[in-house]
Amino acid sequence: MAKTGKQLQSGKRGTIVSLSTPYGQAERQLAVPKNPRTPAQQRVRGNLGSIAARWRGLTDKQRAAWIMAAQQTSSRPRLGQSGRLTGCQLFIKINCTLAAAGMDTVVDPPNRPRFSTNPVGALSITNTGGAISLKLQVSRAPADYTMLLGTAPCSRGVSRPRRFTVLGALPDPDAGVSDITDLYVAKYGVPPAGTRIFIRTRQVADGWEDLQKDTTAIVPAA
Repeated sequence: MAKTGKQLQSGKRGTIVSLSTPYGQAERQLAVPKNPRTPAQQRVRGNLGSIAARWRGLTDKQRAAWIMAAQQTSSRPRLGQSGRLTGCQLFIKINCTLAAAGMDTVVDPPNRPRFSTNPVGALSITNTGGAISLKLQVSRAPADYTMLLGTAPCSRGVSRPRRFTVLGALPDPDAGVSDITDLYVAKYGVPPAGTRIFIRTRQVADGWEDLQKDTTAIVPAA
């Protein structure tokens, strides 16, 4: 039920969860999420655990460098608020991003890069006799590694997706188009006609992430 006239809240309190919705602040009963223990899920958890443990093995000088770098780094805004990261949080954030991109992790904080404009444009989906194709318009070859994320097929009425999953690296564009069909189908299977798909891209350099860029399209009938 939506709440009005009260301070915005987020998170769990006992068995009640406060959250922001398109219709305002709301509360719901706590529900234990499914834990399918997929290989991808286990890999992410393994990376998080091993990287968090590595923080304890850094030298005092290395930890001090991460703490200093974190003083200039804020968390992503939530309910219009954000705060400074700790050195440990920045260390985990940078190295988990590197691990997700298949890159080597680091013990010293990398310099913050200056990203060029994300060249990825709109998603287009075609259905030729039941053969589904998903392609992204790309105005030029990206200057940085570009992480590709997507949602499972959902109702065409959905305007705000809940969960994106890493699909892999954005394929090199050919004639201004990047074909992401194989990456998407490998993760979610062939999407049914009439469903909506959301795709997100995010440039990555030395573990730092650029602002996300989202696009969406509906799978047409054959």
